[in-house]
Amino acid sequence: MESILITGGAGFIGSHLADRLLSEGHKVVVLDNLSLGRKSNLTQALNSDNFTFVEGDILDSKLLNNLFKEHKFDMVFHLAANSDIARSHANPDIDLDMTFHTTYNVLKAMRANGVNKLMFASTSAIYGQTGGIEVQENYGPLFPASHYGAGKLASEAFIASFAENYGIQAWITRFPNVCGERTTHGILHDFVKKLKNNPHELEVLGNGKQAKPYLYVKDLVEAILFVCRNSHEKINYFNLGVEGQTNVTKIAEIVISAMNLNAKIHYTGGDRGWIGDVPKFAYNLDKIHKLGWKAKLTSDEAVTKAVKHILEQDACNL
Repeated sequence: MESILITGGAGFIGSHLADRLLSEGHKVVVLDNLSLGRKSNLTQALNSDNFTFVEGDILDSKLLNNLFKEHKFDMVFHLAANSDIARSHANPDIDLDMTFHTTYNVLKAMRANGVNKLMFASTSAIYGQTGGIEVQENYGPLFPASHYGAGKLASEAFIASFAENYGIQAWITRFPNVCGERTTHGILHDFVKKLKNNPHELEVLGNGKQAKPYLYVKDLVEAILFVCRNSHEKINYFNLGVEGQTNVTKIAEIVISAMNLNAKIHYTGGDRGWIGDVPKFAYNLDKIHKLGWKAKLTSDEAVTKAVKHILEQDACNL
């Protein structure tokens, strides 16, 4: 049994990770300010005697250090960040604070309290505009197109320097687009909302050819833990993803079909949805596959399953 801190653990991905670690018998503390996370995501976790939820801000250094002193963590899973990329276009401070400074505060607390194992949730956004080629972990130069990607890349850099200077072992896992139960925003929610407002026509930003891999959230949790338990370097870094991509037109068709509609698709034009969007992206997954992990669901299957869940949740909330 290990004592584990999950930052951002009330969020979409973090709550699934908490459930999984608790099912394995670990003690889990979730720290979340609930700006994007929801306590309802932790319904299952809150029934466990091994679980503690703390509502608070990682930028509160006193709170963070007190948590480390009280629970004597063996490992930190750092997922807290601004997960809404388009949101920080108008205010870059959002990603400076929520995506980078949160990481830096966690690293400082780990150093001060002698905790030397960190899993960091990074992102495909660090790679920037790649033209749709299959990106390997050693791709470069790295010029992120979003403030979110920049905040994650800066975080990776400081994790590397802390690993070198203070003996921290790190697992950097670069997420693709992730979908599944407990999402709160993103293209799937946007399309469902638009079709509820106008069931006859769906407005799609861009030309519909934007294409990215979508990984099912429970496959992602499996990948995170597999990497942490099967790679043993000082700094371990992996693209986590799924073979294949799903383009925006296909997503629109999946949502329209799932809602039993016959809506027309209207494209606004251009090759991307917003400033900072990466129109086409694909991971090279040779490294994680060689380690021994592959996703169970394809990208299209993950999207279809996620849309079904969103519609079921909406029906329950009526």
